[in-house]
Amino acid sequence: MALVLHDMNGLLMDLLAITLLEIFYGIASLALISLGLAIIFGMLRVINFAHGEFLMIGGFSFIMLTSAGVNMWIAMLIGAPLIVGLLGIVVERVVIRNLYGRIVETILATWGLSLFLMGAASLLFGYFQRGVSPPFGTLKIGNYQEGVYSIFVIVLAAAVYLSTYLVLRYTKLGLIARATMQNPEMASSLGVAREKVYAVTFFCGAALTGLAGAVLAPIAGVVPTSGLAYIARSFITVITGGATVIAGTGIASVLFGTVSQLTAILTRPVWGEAALLLTAVILLRFLPAGITGRYFRNGL
Repeated sequence: MALVLHDMNGLLMDLLAITLLEIFYGIASLALISLGLAIIFGMLRVINFAHGEFLMIGGFSFIMLTSAGVNMWIAMLIGAPLIVGLLGIVVERVVIRNLYGRIVETILATWGLSLFLMGAASLLFGYFQRGVSPPFGTLKIGNYQEGVYSIFVIVLAAAVYLSTYLVLRYTKLGLIARATMQNPEMASSLGVAREKVYAVTFFCGAALTGLAGAVLAPIAGVVPTSGLAYIARSFITVITGGATVIAGTGIASVLFGTVSQLTAILTRPVWGEAALLLTAVILLRFLPAGITGRYFRNGL
C-alpha cells in the first residue's frame, strides 16, 4: 500500500512539473509575440495591423538564413531581428511617418501592408509549411517528456523582458524615448530629433517582433499566413495590459498564458483560445483602461 501511494505521489509530482512547464511556456510565448507590439503601440500609439506579418517574416528570415548555412543562433538572435528591424524602419519612414495621431488611417495603411506582405510571402515561399527541428532534444520527467527548447524559450523571454525594462528605465536612449513619447513638443524644444526617436523606437519594436518569430519557428513552423495565428492574441494581450508597456504586457501575458494553457491541458487547445478571449472580455468590462490603467500606473 505504501509503495502504491509513493508511486501515485511520484506520478502527481511529474504531472505537476510538466503542467507548470507548459504553463510557463504559454506565458513566455505570449509575452514574446506581444512585446514588440506593446512598444510600438504603447510608445508611438501606432496600431500596427502588420504585426503578425512581422512575426512571419522573422520566422522565414531565420529559416532562410539557416538554410543558407548561417549558424542557427546567429540567424535567430541577430539575423532575423535585424532584417525585421530594418523593414520596420522602411515602414516607419514610408508608411507611418505621416500618419502619427491619425488612428483610422494608420489602421488602414498597416492592414494593407499586412495583406501585401502576406501575398509577397506566398509568392516567394509558397503555402507549404517550413521549419527547423528544435535543438537540445527532450527532457524526461517520469513518464512524460518535454522539449528542452521550450525551457530555452522561457528563459529567453524572461531575459528579453528584463533587458527591455533596464534599457527603457536606466539608459539615456530609454529616457529620451520615454520623454519624447510623453511630451514631444517639450522634447523637440530641448533639441531632441523626434523623427529619429520614432524611427529607432519602431526599429526596436519590429526587431523584437522578428526575434519572437524566429524563436517560435522551430516549434510552430512558418507559413505565409502564420501571422493570423498570432495577431489576435498579441493585440488582446497588449490592449488588456493597458498603457504601461512592460508591466501591462507582462501581467497580461502571465494571466492569459496561464488561463489558456491550463484550459487547453484540461480540455482542448481550441477551448484554451476561447478561455483567453473570454477572460479578456471580462477584464475589459471591469477595467476598460486595461490592467495598468487602474493599477501600476507609475510603472514602466
